[in-house]
Amino acid sequence: MRIRFGYVAHALSLWDSSTSKTITFTNWKKLKKDERIPKLIEISKRNIENTKRALHYNIAHGIKLYRLSSSIVPLATHPEVKWNYKKDLQADFRELGELIKQYGLRTSFHPNQFTLFTSDKQHVTSNAVKDMMYHYNLLDMMGVERSSLINIHIGGAYGDKHAAIERFHQHIKLLPMTIKSRMTLENDDKTYTASETLEVCKKQCIPLLFDYHHHMANCSGEPLEELLPEVYKTWEHFGLVPKVHLSSPKSASNFRHHADNVDLDFIMPFLKAAKSIGDDFDIMVEAKEKDRAMLKLVDDISSIRGVKRIGGATVFWK
Repeated sequence: MRIRFGYVAHALSLWDSSTSKTITFTNWKKLKKDERIPKLIEISKRNIENTKRALHYNIAHGIKLYRLSSSIVPLATHPEVKWNYKKDLQADFRELGELIKQYGLRTSFHPNQFTLFTSDKQHVTSNAVKDMMYHYNLLDMMGVERSSLINIHIGGAYGDKHAAIERFHQHIKLLPMTIKSRMTLENDDKTYTASETLEVCKKQCIPLLFDYHHHMANCSGEPLEELLPEVYKTWEHFGLVPKVHLSSPKSASNFRHHADNVDLDFIMPFLKAAKSIGDDFDIMVEAKEKDRAMLKLVDDISSIRGVKRIGGATVFWK
């Protein structure tokens, strides 16, 4: 069983390397009109350059998974900011894509919590479609749209979970199939359990990106040994091995928040269940220490009997 590891957006080991530098709409409007688009291009190019630095760091350390920042292009979907970022940044994103393809990296996006399809407000759904299109556009500009994914949550329940799920099934039809074919759904820590998310995934033919920490915070009691095979089946048509999110609680009283690092004891029940299945899968580490937490977790898992480290962020478990 091969397991590859990755982290989220910002390589903390690199100096001044944020990939999410931005400008508020208020400050953007304060600029002279002929300064506005150049300012957005300047910030975007800096984010792209720092993304490139992170990719080179990943390549050097054998890290095959990487979640791209959703904020690479500031104000890209703001209704009052109309600029052709695809034209202005095409060459820069193409260069990122060539690097990703050359080294066989697996990339993804995770839009924010406002990108949801369960709301009864039309503008929320319209904005969700627009945001998904933005993320897909970036993947398309890089030429990695067929080997990447865009992960979201189902959304809110609004006091009636059944009605909200029905709205999800209706609203998701507004997404072009090219975009829907690259999306995944993740169980959340408050509303939709893994089993509930799985049912939606099955109906929509969308992979379930399983989050173990969320599962422990919002669990409906199903054994992992029964749940995980069903989760893995949702990936069979997708062309990529299943991917999961791993993190651990900040504290017992602050259970839902991510800790700086990932506690091996906390995730061990998941690892044992995955080992009993034996299929390859990938892990996205969601921890405050980002790349440093991920490399520490690789070290910790490599110390388990039967696990052999075969790369900077890849292990093989006999």
